[in-house]
Amino acid sequence: MALSCDLCGKTSMGGFNPQSSGMNRVRAHRRYKVNLQPMRITRGATTVSARVCTRCRRTLAKG
Repeated sequence: MALSCDLCGKTSMGGFNPQSSGMNRVRAHRRYKVNLQPMRITRGATTVSARVCTRCRRTLAKG
C-alpha cells in the first residue's frame, strides 16, 4: 500500500533529479514523497488518528 493522505488521498509523485554538469544531461529518476504527519481528527463523536498531508493539516487548523 502506498503512503497517502487520509483526507485528500495525495500520494507520491515521480520526477527527475536535476543534473548540473555534462553535455548529455542524463536525468536520474526519483520519487517525490508526501509529507505526512500524524494527527487526531474528530469525525462525528469519535476521535480518529490519521496520517494527514501538511496542506490538509494547515487547512484544518484554519477552521
